Amino acid sequence: MPYVDGFVLAMPKDKLEEYRKIATKAGEIWMEYGALSYVECVGDDTPYGELTSFPRAVMAKDDEVVFFSWITYESREQRDEINAKVMADPRLSSDAECMPFDGKRMIYGGFKSFVQF
Repeated sequence: MPYVDGFVLAMPKDKLEEYRKIATKAGEIWMEYGALSYVECVGDDTPYGELTSFPRAVMAKDDEVVFFSWITYESREQRDEINAKVMADPRLSSDAECMPFDGKRMIYGGFKSFVQF
């Protein structure tokens, strides 16, 4: 079963097209280095919960939308190798410095698959 890197972040609504360009280039690079899939999803039904919710988790503001994204790999070892190559790739170095969202509010982590159909 695949290994998954997951991400949740708050994106300013007026920066969606700017981010689409960055995410498209990033996805192409991750896939080039061997990721199995690269998916960026924009929130469509993410109500602000009373106690917990996606918007609460990233402290989303009224002018922001939540993104839920993931990258899959064959294994954790492969993920570590691919991510090292991606982080060293000069095609992304300038983009990382000018991301159109607050990276301090991004949630991310690596996950071992548990159940899959």
